[in-house]
Amino acid sequence: MEQNLKKRLINALQGSPIDMIPCLSVTQTGTVELMDITGSAWPATHSDPEKMATLALAAHKFTGLEAVRYPYCLTVLAEIMGCNVRMGTKEIQPSVLTHPFSEGPENLRIPENLIEKGRIPVVLKATEILKARTENGADSEVPLIAGMEGPLTVYSHLAEIKNCLIWTIKKPEYFDTFVETCTEICIEYANTLFEHGADVVCMPDGGIIGSRMMPSSVLEYSVKPFYKRFCKKVKGPKILHICGDIGDSLKTLSECGFDAISIEEKVSIKAAKEAIGNRARLIGNVSPSRTLLFGTPDAVKAEAKQCLSAGVDILAPGCGIAPRTPLANLKALVEARNEWYEEKD
Repeated sequence: MEQNLKKRLINALQGSPIDMIPCLSVTQTGTVELMDITGSAWPATHSDPEKMATLALAAHKFTGLEAVRYPYCLTVLAEIMGCNVRMGTKEIQPSVLTHPFSEGPENLRIPENLIEKGRIPVVLKATEILKARTENGADSEVPLIAGMEGPLTVYSHLAEIKNCLIWTIKKPEYFDTFVETCTEICIEYANTLFEHGADVVCMPDGGIIGSRMMPSSVLEYSVKPFYKRFCKKVKGPKILHICGDIGDSLKTLSECGFDAISIEEKVSIKAAKEAIGNRARLIGNVSPSRTLLFGTPDAVKAEAKQCLSAGVDILAPGCGIAPRTPLANLKALVEARNEWYEEKD
């Protein structure tokens, strides 16, 4: 029986029967072509809920990707915690300029009325707009995937990554204080996103893990407990995305409680499936640079079909979509999934 897109995604995340493997992006979807079509361009889109919602929905409407994913950066929580943020350009995402806790966690506090700070109200309002637009009409039952920074990402923004790495070894008490505070912020934000209408949250996090600069013992005994707390306290489907080669970390990450883990093309799908077993679903991992940005539609189709045959549970780019990615290549991703099923029959 054919399922609507939301049911298909939720079932896929739960490991329940599906009519077809979902094809979507759990990472950023804003492209220059979509900005030009909609008139909703970066950087204004980052601070305008109407523009944010319009651009997010366009990725579904004009490419066929089977979810709406927003916002388009990983600086929202860092900004409310005191980081200065450069808002970027039409082709460059926002980035953190300052690290207010580079000397340590003294005076680190969760702001009062956290959800009212910075650009959080913008993202929440965009969620409400998208919810209204996807409950009726041609776009009904399209799932909303809200992106948000994870605790390690917020920590690295606050303290600067070199300090994060040093403190994991030399000052583990600093590490625990930062990550505990950042985890609580992430829990509150994630639950509020669900309350405003998000169907799924995707948490890109842990570039430190993907870079292999973090000792495995720190992941197991320091990071894992906080990830488990996040998964236990957040009341809705949760996806973890980590950049880099996380093959050696996948077993530990799959034991934290995330419904799915999104991987880059650097990770072998076969090895990833073996590592995570049935503890989480696997999302990925068409190359966003080599194939989606610089490749042809035929190259996209070939790589996408390889991912499907290798066993991904959800077909998606391996990381955020580059702003100059051609729409034709994103359409080819969906077409590849459809052709793969036709070729199997």
